[in-house]
Amino acid sequence: MAVSQLLIGPTADPAPSTKTASVHRLGQLPTAPLERIGRLALPQIMTAARINHLGPPQIIALERVDMPESLELQVLVRVCAAGVGPWDALIRTGKSGLPLTPPLTLGAEISGIVEKVGANTKGFAPGDEVFGATNPLFVMGYAEYAVVSARMIAKKPAALSHIEAAAMPVAGVMAWQMLFDHAALREGQTVVIHGGAGNVGAYAVQLARAKKIHVIATVRNGDADYVRGLGAHEVINAETDTLMNFARRADAVIDTVGGPAQDQLLGFVKPGGVIVSAVSRPNVQLAQKRRVRADYFIVDVNTAQLARLAEMHDNNELVVPVGSVLPLSEARAAHEMLAGTRAHKRGKIVLQVAG
Repeated sequence: MAVSQLLIGPTADPAPSTKTASVHRLGQLPTAPLERIGRLALPQIMTAARINHLGPPQIIALERVDMPESLELQVLVRVCAAGVGPWDALIRTGKSGLPLTPPLTLGAEISGIVEKVGANTKGFAPGDEVFGATNPLFVMGYAEYAVVSARMIAKKPAALSHIEAAAMPVAGVMAWQMLFDHAALREGQTVVIHGGAGNVGAYAVQLARAKKIHVIATVRNGDADYVRGLGAHEVINAETDTLMNFARRADAVIDTVGGPAQDQLLGFVKPGGVIVSAVSRPNVQLAQKRRVRADYFIVDVNTAQLARLAEMHDNNELVVPVGSVLPLSEARAAHEMLAGTRAHKRGKIVLQVAG
């Protein structure tokens, strides 16, 4: 999925601090994670993948930093796995639109075990396995421990591995909100999912199919069988098919790619329909000429929708598209995969932090 800008979504949470108290050592560290000492004797120092200035993947370094402290409406999580997404690259390069200044720890998606619960935080207790997003600033997840917003995590069911759970929060919730909160699609309608083989697109195809929505997915060469396996009824090869054959067929277009081709997607939508994107803002004037509503939004990862996605996974309605899995020490390589300079498997890139 391509992402051009990431802004702060709706939240009542206080802005988290992105700086740790002190850095104890810079550079490459051994790959083995810290041994767990026990909930009553947590370590004072942890390992995190951080940046000290903006730039390419090569600036990412492992550092030893002070353990964070959970505050009101937050929990401290021992991280077992952390998802890697385009939003992390935007933060690393300073293109996110978020009020962030290095030094900081990268990472927005985590799965792990609750160690401490902050004041006035309900619904979670030490020992709970949880997954979700870290905070509205989308940082602090590539670490052995992370303080996370309680409203942005949910309990992880046993059938969902930590690797799978770390691959779900942003992409899964974004797909759900595109389809059902913003496009308001319902059974029997038709949706075109642009970029159906991508991480967000793969969730969108499955979620729409589960709700008995007719799914048309756009792909590039080599991805047609994959999206059909996810549940797409029809496939448009963006490189070879005649797009006019699909003109005005959709009640909604879900754009997970963005970029210059976005204007062409309006041709798929029936008058009165909608194009939804969380990647780049659709051309409102062109949409109005086509009698199509244009909707752009910022994903709001939340407990209720995370729990719904986990339930669908338990009911065999949702497969989590995990791709390459690397140790925390390979965070730099993971970002090279995001940038396309290093090969990786199709699906979500995940950092394994602890066993």
